[in-house]
Amino acid sequence: MADEFIKTDVTEGVLTITMHDPPTRNALGPDMAREMVDRIDQFEADPAERVLLLTGTEPSFCSGANVRGFSQRIRDREAAAEEPEPLPWGKMEARLARNSQTSRYDAPQVVYRIHQLQKPSIAAVNGHAVGVGMGLALACDIRIAGEKGVFSEAFVLRGLIPADGSCWQLPRLIGLSNTLLLQYTGDRIDGNEAFRLGLASKVYPDDQLLEEAGQLASRLAHGPTQSYSLIKYLVHQAMDSSLSEHLELARVAQEHARQTDDHKEAVQAFLEKRRPEFKGR
Repeated sequence: MADEFIKTDVTEGVLTITMHDPPTRNALGPDMAREMVDRIDQFEADPAERVLLLTGTEPSFCSGANVRGFSQRIRDREAAAEEPEPLPWGKMEARLARNSQTSRYDAPQVVYRIHQLQKPSIAAVNGHAVGVGMGLALACDIRIAGEKGVFSEAFVLRGLIPADGSCWQLPRLIGLSNTLLLQYTGDRIDGNEAFRLGLASKVYPDDQLLEEAGQLASRLAHGPTQSYSLIKYLVHQAMDSSLSEHLELARVAQEHARQTDDHKEAVQAFLEKRRPEFKGR
């Protein structure tokens, strides 16, 4: 069955996923989430697909969560509030039951699925990345913004909190003060300001964004993808480990890297004074 809310293209090992729901400016609803997670599962399992490039149909990257169901959920909660109030143990059991039923297709799980990818991921932010849309960009390894890219932690403007992982991601990227400023206010920043803060790695004129992002993705796709996977693992683990713990992990990772065909090819290419041809093995 064809995807309805995403468009995909595979070129020279680069999988481009374009979030595509123009009426909502690519808001992330359950159907889009399902299509994204299922396609990302396929991507990770296919050795021929080596880099993920995530973007959105113009003029937006992702406008946030699809709020069509918000009003109905509020009405449902208010109707439930008219029922007898459960005792404390009942409240706890009900809450635990809800937590255990979290769908792998809700917005935070899409963010986590991208974050956990063992292949490189790049977000090409070509318009509004608002709320969970910003969370999706943060989940990618690298963010490249167009000048008209717009980032906003808009949850507070809806009386909500960032439950998409950005409270964990942002302080590591831009520090506590800048994180709380963005999350307390919900203010919008453009691509140039995102670059200044360190939220985006590069910023390009809008008409060059996808070309530049595609060139970087293609460059990575021709590289040693097992090395990328190990580097990402080490960087993630380093956030919560001491230097001595990190060095031990790095030692084990390097032992693995030395056993790969790509390492053998790189050494041979160096001796033969040619460019290596990495296979991701």
